[in-house]
Amino acid sequence: MTPVVSLTNVNKIFSGGGRPQTVALKDINLCVEPREFISLIGPSGCGKSTLLRVIGDLVTVSSGEVLVNGKSAHEARIKREYGMVFQSPVLFEWRTVLHNVELPLEIMGVPKAERTRRAREMLKLVELHGFERHYPWQLSGGMQQRVAIARALAFSPKLLLMDEPFGALDELTRERMNAELLRIWQETQTTVIFVTHSIPEAVFLSTRVVVMSARPGRITEIVPIDLPYPRNVETRESPRFFELVTHVREALRRGEEMGA
Repeated sequence: MTPVVSLTNVNKIFSGGGRPQTVALKDINLCVEPREFISLIGPSGCGKSTLLRVIGDLVTVSSGEVLVNGKSAHEARIKREYGMVFQSPVLFEWRTVLHNVELPLEIMGVPKAERTRRAREMLKLVELHGFERHYPWQLSGGMQQRVAIARALAFSPKLLLMDEPFGALDELTRERMNAELLRIWQETQTTVIFVTHSIPEAVFLSTRVVVMSARPGRITEIVPIDLPYPRNVETRESPRFFELVTHVREALRRGEEMGA
């Protein structure tokens, strides 16, 4: 089976503008299989978001190979094989919820009846049925992120890239959104790569947690998460959950020492 994402010896160096070179990513090797939920975690500035953008063809690599579904990242982006969700929902305030979700389908030239049907289907998936005519400013932060997720899934991408989508939410809302995201992931069987600063969030969501060192960002450990699905409140209170949280925390400390 072809990996959804394959990274081989990926390096990224930022330079120019008369400033010293910054080595953001160094010798990154990672293979992501279909239907995995991978979290990237590491110290601030370690290159997590840069790595996500490399996969999404928003940042070009300095060296190495990036393949998405067996194609170059650029080709995969042109063919719209992934959706992206950022920390800010980035919704258009003058468009209704329904029309925000329809937007990528509209750009793709999907007929109106079909894009409306698909948008309504996605809003039902994220449990926002009945809010189609609302505007983003009428929704809570968590509801806005649900709209962003629905929009990203509207064209049935094989890969969903998420850059700290719940970082601005309060803890209780964040936990509810974690549970919602897992439900959506299991229903759609989409592969997810998720950036977070939260160790409990990474452990709760993931099939594997990829731990990165302080800059230059390297993968120092990949931690398999053997918690059974479906996961719920009891999962967060289980001894194995706490063991895995401790394991990831210790791996992060080692990564910080490595980057120092």
